[in-house]
Amino acid sequence: MKVNEMSQTIEKLRKAAAVIADTADWLAEQFGGNISLTAETPKPKKEEPKITLEEVRAALAEKSRAGFTAEVKALITKYGATKLSGVSSEHYAELLKDAEVIGNAG
Repeated sequence: MKVNEMSQTIEKLRKAAAVIADTADWLAEQFGGNISLTAETPKPKKEEPKITLEEVRAALAEKSRAGFTAEVKALITKYGATKLSGVSSEHYAELLKDAEVIGNAG
């Protein structure tokens, strides 16, 4: 008897799923969306780790100690500041990328 009840429950679930799928298709059609039940949900973008002022300062200090003080100052100026603390934190990643090439001949 339990097997029969389980079979009936499974059949009810299948019918409910079909009704839900039909309803979703109808709604998509009514609202003109190109929505597909088989389309993957976009994955959230991986958030880039935040770069701190201290990390940028350390990298630039290393370049400056290596004899590239003028290049470091030029980079800071490129990002609209006269000193590192004046550079907006939104530019730290770009600034670090620019600093990486200083002194790398090639």
